[in-house]
Amino acid sequence: MLVPAADHTDDFYATFHLMNASDWITRSVSRLRPGGEAGASKTPPNTAKSRGSSTAAAEDGPRPLADRLEATLRRQGEALTPRALRRALTDLQAVIDPTVSDVEAGRRAHAVVLWYADLKPEERHDVWLLMSERFAPDVQKVSRARDRHEAAMGTPDEAQAEIHLRRALVSPRARLLQRFVIDPDGMRFLVELRGQLLPQLKADRRLLPLDAELENLFSTWFDVAFLELQRISWDSPASLIEKLIQYEAVHDIKSWADVKNRLDSDRRCYGFFHPRLPGTPLIFVEVALVDHVSEGIAPLLDEAAVLVRPAKATTAIFYSISSTQAGLRGVSFGDSLIKRVVETLQEELPRLKTFATLSPIPGFRAWLGKNAAELLGRLNEKQATELGRALNAQPPAVDRLLAVADQAAELNPKSPVRHFLLQSAAEFLGRATLEGKPVDPVARFHLGNGARVEQLNWAGDPSPKGHRQSYGLMVNYLYDLKRLDKHRSMLAQGKIAVAGAIEDLFIQ
Repeated sequence: MLVPAADHTDDFYATFHLMNASDWITRSVSRLRPGGEAGASKTPPNTAKSRGSSTAAAEDGPRPLADRLEATLRRQGEALTPRALRRALTDLQAVIDPTVSDVEAGRRAHAVVLWYADLKPEERHDVWLLMSERFAPDVQKVSRARDRHEAAMGTPDEAQAEIHLRRALVSPRARLLQRFVIDPDGMRFLVELRGQLLPQLKADRRLLPLDAELENLFSTWFDVAFLELQRISWDSPASLIEKLIQYEAVHDIKSWADVKNRLDSDRRCYGFFHPRLPGTPLIFVEVALVDHVSEGIAPLLDEAAVLVRPAKATTAIFYSISSTQAGLRGVSFGDSLIKRVVETLQEELPRLKTFATLSPIPGFRAWLGKNAAELLGRLNEKQATELGRALNAQPPAVDRLLAVADQAAELNPKSPVRHFLLQSAAEFLGRATLEGKPVDPVARFHLGNGARVEQLNWAGDPSPKGHRQSYGLMVNYLYDLKRLDKHRSMLAQGKIAVAGAIEDLFIQ
């Protein structure tokens, strides 16, 4: 199941309501000081350091943008010529010209969008660098505002000094991006731009400030308060249904008959939509209305299965959640989607009492390959002997275990290997953590929303993809509406909420 991934470099602007003013200011200003990630790329172009670093830069990496802007000739491997770079910078600066109206600024931004559309990927990279490096906050202005605020601490002028510092921290880059959104297609342009930018961050950390700025703005622009929940049905426009086929990321849609089955009377599909991106769901969830907690995906996708009358259904199974916009990674609205869908379903179908997922376990197989030896070492003597007998290896050997596990579909219900795989999956979902959070991304998403690990399902996904991910295992996460806050509190303390059946599988 796809969920917005999580870990990104913080923006220059800390989230105001999570810390007091002093903490926020200290954190924000520190990012602008020399040596910080944001400050590292802020050296003014006309300093001696900038002019004198060309030779070293040529040997150690790309020539600094400041040098390229002052140069006459393009070097091998560079995309835009120095002249084109200067022209692009001038056009971008014109967008935030304070003397022009928003209408004119929008017109200029639109012209940049049209020009950008014809650029090659490496040329777009140069535009990102311009946005990232040449539209940073004025460090001297911020420093003066910081000194003023520090001097005003504890005095009646403190509040005004804080406002002054906050304003100093608002970068020209933010104003530039905001003016792109004046154009009707500007929002889509920025979302797609970040989608192209994200894969380049590890290779070029100079782009981090631009990414952080975009993520910060998107977290406001795409707040759930501005999103509309819509049901997607067979009566929806064909173009919208085609997007479901295109973006479905958990269980591939194989045909029009397949998608029609997923939108039948005993199924529901809901998406979050933004008014500036009409006709495109940002994220959508597929739901099956059934009379029990589903143990496998095949019956839910069976086009010949007998329909369940929605009014008789007691259980809603969330079996697929897919994000559609790579550029919105890190902007969280999946949890709000599930909550809104639960509320909508309860209003429509009051007999629904159970809300659960049928989810993949995408990281399990890889995790087991790395941790099998440690898990085998924790088995008691009886368990180790039975498993070794099944593997024809005493004591049980990792390579032999993984080879037999690769034929998981052929294991009978009483097989010690099958039981060990279930035990390992319980360990993976219920105990494996990284920095206090579940290792598995799908578990991290649902458990973070207050669900609990309810049930493991052998051969829940018999497809090749399911086998590659988790030997075919799937899991149900239960959304117990009365215990969501309790489960979230447990997770905050590093304890994962699991049902008794999962706890019984733990290796002691």
